[in-house]
Amino acid sequence: MENVPNIVSMGQGVVKDNIIKDFEKLGYTVVYKVLMASEFGVPQNRKRAFFIGTKGKEEFCFPKANTTKLIPSKDAISDLPEKSLPDGKDYSVKAKSDYQELIRKGSKGIYNHEITNHSEQTIEIISIVPDGGNYKNLPLALQQTRNVHIAWTRLNSNKPSFTIDTGHRHHFHYKFNRIPTVRESARIQSFPDSFIFLGSKTSQYKQVGNAVPPILAKVLAESLKKYL
Repeated sequence: MENVPNIVSMGQGVVKDNIIKDFEKLGYTVVYKVLMASEFGVPQNRKRAFFIGTKGKEEFCFPKANTTKLIPSKDAISDLPEKSLPDGKDYSVKAKSDYQELIRKGSKGIYNHEITNHSEQTIEIISIVPDGGNYKNLPLALQQTRNVHIAWTRLNSNKPSFTIDTGHRHHFHYKFNRIPTVRESARIQSFPDSFIFLGSKTSQYKQVGNAVPPILAKVLAESLKKYL
């Protein structure tokens, strides 16, 4: 089971304790841990709580994190262009990182790379914010244009991305003056390019943002396989 990290502390731990008790009654040995996706090969600082139950008394051991080789957002999306692409368009440049090579495997082209057209004012404001910056880099008069602390935040090209959510418009590309496309968001979530999202663009952003990063899911699945 996967959920937001706060599930561990909700109600001073009551929710977590009830989850464990309910499954222990069914004969499971349950362990839990909050994992950081960037420490398992995902170019994103995304913390999520995982509960894993094994039938019987053998306790699951979570895989070890790797904090020495974190993948920056640039390595995830630098080969994708500033403008929209028609679905199925061929790659115009070679992969620029090992991560891009991995994520392109089995893909027949680029899908879900439709940019969002922002207002002139939004483009003008975000153009002032540097790579990795946020609203604090804006003149005081512009800092209050969006009344949320995450407003006007750019990806940092040299660090893993902040948590990809379901598609609000406060986070921007590290270089281009727009929010990431669905495909760029999917790259940061570690979806392979061969995975094509369907439905409205709003729905596609939600599908990406609500997902467990596939590379992290794979690491856990490979660990779980040893117990099956």
